[in-house]
Amino acid sequence: MQRKRPRFGPVLFYALAGTFGVYLTFAAVQGEYGLFHRIQIEADAVLLRAERDRLQLQLAEIENRTRRLSDDYLDLDLLDQQAREILGYARADEIILR
Repeated sequence: MQRKRPRFGPVLFYALAGTFGVYLTFAAVQGEYGLFHRIQIEADAVLLRAERDRLQLQLAEIENRTRRLSDDYLDLDLLDQQAREILGYARADEIILR
């Protein structure tokens, strides 16, 4: 009786195909363009949008104050506030507590 030798061709093929499948799955989840990286990018985008909105509000406030201090528009309340804060001015009838 002749002894048959096992064929390694199909075993090798399925081993390589399985290894390749595991690699592709790993790359799809952990790779540079993978699922985890995409989730991180989306989270960063949300944070950056929130910071952008905060900075836009801050810029609008600064532009408003700048416009109110311009030569074309004089806001006496803002001028009084700036003179008190920056120059330390006070009216003669005020009492200053420190």
